[in-house]
Amino acid sequence: MPDAVSGAVGTTVPHAATAAVERGNQMGKDMFLKLLVAQMKYQDPGSPADTNQLMAQTATFSQVEKLEELTKQNASLLALQRSSSAGAMVGQTVTYTDDTGAAKTGVVSSVRLGTDKTEAVATVGGIAVPLGRITDVGRR
Repeated sequence: MPDAVSGAVGTTVPHAATAAVERGNQMGKDMFLKLLVAQMKYQDPGSPADTNQLMAQTATFSQVEKLEELTKQNASLLALQRSSSAGAMVGQTVTYTDDTGAAKTGVVSSVRLGTDKTEAVATVGGIAVPLGRITDVGRR
């Protein structure tokens, strides 16, 4: 079946996408809150912080929380999309790369769906094949 985006037939992505991106050099919401509380705690009583700045910082914090919610929702949608795609492979002939690097072909008899942390696995001729190893999908 042609891919709606590229028009290519039987293509799969060799690497699974992850739901989270680790960036050690970026400030998280916990650090943001600690800095905001420290700023309020140590401000000069004779010259308090500008209320406009405080409101802007609070708005920024709200945006960060909403972005985190969107990230979680996107991860759930991605897992749902993977499940749907994996289920559509049952009964189709696939080509995959085995542990030795050789190309093998067989019919998918079942699929074990993955989670946010594990990859879905197709059963091809009695062999469990991670979906990331499947290189071609076509009907028999």
